[in-house]
Amino acid sequence: QVQLVESGGGLVQAGDSLRLSCAASGRTFSSYAMGWFRQAPGKERSFVATISWSGGSTYYADSVKGRFTISRDNAKNTVYLQMNALKTEDTAVYYCAALTNPRTWLGSYYKYKEYDYWGQGTQVTVSS
Repeated sequence: QVQLVESGGGLVQAGDSLRLSCAASGRTFSSYAMGWFRQAPGKERSFVATISWSGGSTYYADSVKGRFTISRDNAKNTVYLQMNALKTEDTAVYYCAALTNPRTWLGSYYKYKEYDYWGQGTQVTVSS
């Protein structure tokens, strides 16, 4: 069992930055790929970014590429999402998730149903 706890959300203005953190329990954090997803009111949960077990590979949604950076610190069991140049359309609840099956990650990292564990989410609100 893995427990994920997000933090770092808040209310900011367009153009500002935020860094989200996701702390994971357990001793096998380094064996999971991690992802960030977001869900705006009335919309489906959508992929934001993912990072491989070692942190050597990352992928991003086109909408955040060049503005967001995902990273992880396996010694601290924590994954981060640095969000720069925030836009009003980035407003959503942000969730971190763990994907435990290495065989599915590369082809399915953008599919939220492939992730096995989820945090409770943290609200990010960007005002104009």
